[in-house]
Amino acid sequence: MTALLQIEGLNKRFSGVQAISNLSFNVNKGTVTAVIGPNGAGKTTLINMITGFLRPTSGEIRYEGKSLNGLKPNQVAAKGIARTFQTVELFGSMSVLENVMLGGYLKSRKGLISAAFRLPGISKEEGRTRDAAMSWLESVGIKKHAHATAANLPLGEQKLLEVARALAAEPRLVLLDEPAAGLNEAETKKAAAMIQGLSEQGITVILVEHDMKMVMRISDEILVLNYGAKVAEGPPATVRKDPRVIKAYLGDEDSGS
Repeated sequence: MTALLQIEGLNKRFSGVQAISNLSFNVNKGTVTAVIGPNGAGKTTLINMITGFLRPTSGEIRYEGKSLNGLKPNQVAAKGIARTFQTVELFGSMSVLENVMLGGYLKSRKGLISAAFRLPGISKEEGRTRDAAMSWLESVGIKKHAHATAANLPLGEQKLLEVARALAAEPRLVLLDEPAAGLNEAETKKAAAMIQGLSEQGITVILVEHDMKMVMRISDEILVLNYGAKVAEGPPATVRKDPRVIKAYLGDEDSGS
């Protein structure tokens, strides 16, 4: 497989605290790579560095062979990388559909400016964006709420809405920060199926998640962090049996089925 994302010798220090320590790994195209570890392991810090919200202290982040170091979040997004947040970030007063359409407009600055100022040709562009947004809402299972106010959705469905908005930008790599948090068992199964579907469409996924049943079921590769350092890496069947992982994270729980 071809590596879409390459992390080499990555470090991040906050006021003397080493949040990420000499981390190296690859993410292959079209795969689901889960990043797991206890709270404070550095998972969200890693996502923030990949997406430009934090700058590495040292090390290299390469996407499609080119460095992402020093790029701002909008510049990273323009390269085909999208993300969701651990804490839901939505435009609460807008409709569910409008939130996803905004993600579609962000594919290009021209589209967003045209939408804002109603420039010529916007009706046709808006129609395409609306249709695509409805399709993404259907794919995450919340199309029935398209015209509801985003703030009125339950937390679990707000998380799914955020995923749909990220996907509307048509990324080649999407980073999902705890997408199953707040979901019930049925919603979690739908979210898992949706993530697997992304991989089948050729979209590469980096998944930060605490639901180990979900992680073990849908991941191609798992990266385990503890105190910012890599503890283990490999396919689920290997990682779940690694004594270092059991000690650092899984404890006495057998998370496989």
